[in-house]
Amino acid sequence: QVQLVESGGGSVQAGGSLRLSCVVSGYTDVYGADRHDCYHMGWFRQAPGKAREGVAVIDSASVTEYAASVQGRFTISKPFGDDTLYLQMNSLKPEDTAMYYCAVKYYYGACVKPTLLPAQYKSWGQGTQVTVSS
Repeated sequence: QVQLVESGGGSVQAGGSLRLSCVVSGYTDVYGADRHDCYHMGWFRQAPGKAREGVAVIDSASVTEYAASVQGRFTISKPFGDDTLYLQMNSLKPEDTAMYYCAVKYYYGACVKPTLLPAQYKSWGQGTQVTVSS
């Protein structure tokens, strides 16, 4: 069973930076091999009283997609061979305050472009809180 564990959240002042990490496990078979043809992984956030929204996503070919609100400030990455997904967040704003979640979906067959739609992701972490004060 796929498991994801986020870390790196915290409280910062506006203009500050944070780096979130998400370690993924349980995606290999009993022999330790990854049989999937591709994956989509991403960061999502949910503020109190608001719907969960996509922040940044990446696929196994390193194709990325960002929400317009974070474009140019946030960078998603997943180094080759590393089981950790990162989100570097710079120039943070109070409106970035939310619980941040990482999620993944693994595919067999043809890979398609990743999307920012939360409903298309199957496995989720428990979240890490980010609070930005003005």
